[in-house]
Amino acid sequence: MENPRVLVLAGAAAPSPETLGLLAQGRELVFVSTPSQAMAVLQGQTFEGMYLSTGAPALADQAQVLLRSESILEVLGEGIAILDRDGKILWSNPTFERWCGGPVQNQFFLAALGDPILLGPRLDPFQTVLRGAGVQTRLQRRDQFLDVRLAPILDASAQVHQVIALGRDITAEIQNEQKLDALHQAGRQLACLQSELSAEDRVAVLKANIRKLTHDLLHYDVIEIRLLDPNTKLLRPLLAEGMTPEAAERTLFAKTEGNGVTGYVAATGRTYTCSDAAADPLYIEGAHGARSSLTIALRDGDTVIGTFNVESPQLNAFSPQDVQFAEIFCRELASALFTLDLLLVEGHTVATQSIEAINQSVSIPVDEILAAATYLLDRWIGHDAEMADTVKKILANARCIKENILRVGEDVSPQGKHLMPGPEARCRLSQRVLVVDNDERVRKSAHSILGRLGCIVETARDGKEAIALAKLSRYDSMLADIRLPDISGFEVYQALRQAQPTAQVILMTSFGYDATHSLVKAKQAGLRHVLYKPFRVDQLLTALRDSPPKPGNPTP
Repeated sequence: MENPRVLVLAGAAAPSPETLGLLAQGRELVFVSTPSQAMAVLQGQTFEGMYLSTGAPALADQAQVLLRSESILEVLGEGIAILDRDGKILWSNPTFERWCGGPVQNQFFLAALGDPILLGPRLDPFQTVLRGAGVQTRLQRRDQFLDVRLAPILDASAQVHQVIALGRDITAEIQNEQKLDALHQAGRQLACLQSELSAEDRVAVLKANIRKLTHDLLHYDVIEIRLLDPNTKLLRPLLAEGMTPEAAERTLFAKTEGNGVTGYVAATGRTYTCSDAAADPLYIEGAHGARSSLTIALRDGDTVIGTFNVESPQLNAFSPQDVQFAEIFCRELASALFTLDLLLVEGHTVATQSIEAINQSVSIPVDEILAAATYLLDRWIGHDAEMADTVKKILANARCIKENILRVGEDVSPQGKHLMPGPEARCRLSQRVLVVDNDERVRKSAHSILGRLGCIVETARDGKEAIALAKLSRYDSMLADIRLPDISGFEVYQALRQAQPTAQVILMTSFGYDATHSLVKAKQAGLRHVLYKPFRVDQLLTALRDSPPKPGNPTP
C-alpha cells in the first residue's frame, strides 16, 4: 500500500527539520515553491493534505488568493492554461479543456488546440514570452477563432518559470465582422449596374442581386420591398418573394393606421420588429404561416423612399443583431436604389433634352404651316372639295411630325421606368392646347413648358389664325394674349368660345393698362382665369385643370 501524499508549499526556504519529521511520518512529501505550481500539481494528482508554511506571510497570502480564485477559474468563459517553459500544459480550466475535447495535461499548448493557424500580430508568441514580455496573438482552429494572451510567471530570480495563457473565443465577433464586410461588399455589388444595360435590364439585375444577397447573407426566404411615391404616399411594390399573391398586390399607403406594419414604418421612418404576429395589432398577413416580421425604412438621407420587410415562421425570430445587420443591408439597398434611379433619370434627361431640342427647332415652323393651311382650308371648304382634301392632308401630316417626335421621346425614355416618382409625375396633363400670342418667345416657351407636362401644343400669331384653328380643330384648352395685332382680347375670347364652347379659354396679359377693358368684359362673359406673363407653372396648371381634361390621350 502506497504512503499518503502531502503537498508542501514552502517557498524558497525549506521547513525546519522538526517540521519535516512530523510531516514525513508515514507520508510521501511533494515540494513546490509557488502557488501556481501547487495549483498545477493539485489539478492532476491526489494528496491527503497540503502544508502551507506560515514562515512566509506573502506566500501564504498568494496561496489563499489563488486557492479562492480556483473556483472562479473553473467557471470563467475564458480558457486558461498554465504552461511550463517548454509549452507543456501543467493545468487548464474546464473551458480550455472543452475547446480541446478533453483533459490536456502534459500536452503541448498548440498541439492540444489542434495545431491552429497563427494569425498574428505576433507569429512567435512563445519565444517572445520566454524573454519576459507579455504577448497577444490570434489563432484560427477550424471554424473557431481565439484571442490568446501569454504572460510570463517569474521565479525569485526574475527568470521565466512558467507561462499563463488566457484565451477568449472571438468566433462570433469575427463572424460578425465578416458579415459586415460582406454586407458592404453586397452594397457595392448592388450598385454595380453596367452602363450599357437598358433601363429594364438594370432594374432586373438589381432585383436579382437583391434576391441573391438577401438569401445568402441574411438567410431570409420571405422578403418584400416597396417604394414610396412622395406625392400620393402610395407604397408601390418593387419586389416580393414568398408573400401571398394577395399581400403582394395589396394597396398600402404610408400611414400609421390601417396599412399594416409596412405603412406604419413608411410613415414614421422607424424600424418595427413584430415578435408575435398573432398578437400584434399592426400586423397584416404577408406570408402563409408567418409568426414574426421585421420591417425597416429605406432612406435617402432623412427622407423615407421605401420599406424592406422580411417574415419568419418562428416566434420572436429577429434578434437585435439581426436587426442591426438588416438595417446595414437596407442602407446599402437604399443607396443602390437611389443610384439606379439617378441613372434612369440621367438617361431620361439626356433623351428628353435631345427630343426637346428637336421639338423646339420644328415646333414654330410647323405651327406656321398649320396656321397657313388652316386659313386656306377655311377658304376652300365648300368651294373646292379636292383642294380642301389636299389641305387636310397637309394639316394631318404636319401634326404627325410633332406627335411622332413626342412619341419617339416617350419610347426612348418612358416615365414609367423611374423607380421613384418625381414631382413631375403628378403634374402630367393630357390635353391639346392652343396658345395665341404675337411674341415668338412666348410661343416657344409654351411648347417647352406644356410639352414637358404631356400636352400637345399648337400656336397662332394673331386672332385670324387662332379663330381658323379653333373652327377646324379640337382643343381642350386655349390660351390667348389680350394684345394681338389684329383683334382685341375680348374679341378673341368671344370667337374662341363660340368656335369651341366646351373648351377652357384663358386670357394672358403682361402687367400694364388694359386700354380695351378686355379682361373686365371677358370676366362678365364668363372668363374664369387670367394668367400674367411670365406665368408661373403652378398657376398654369391650376387654370388648365379647372376644367378636368378628358381621360386618355388628347382630343384628336
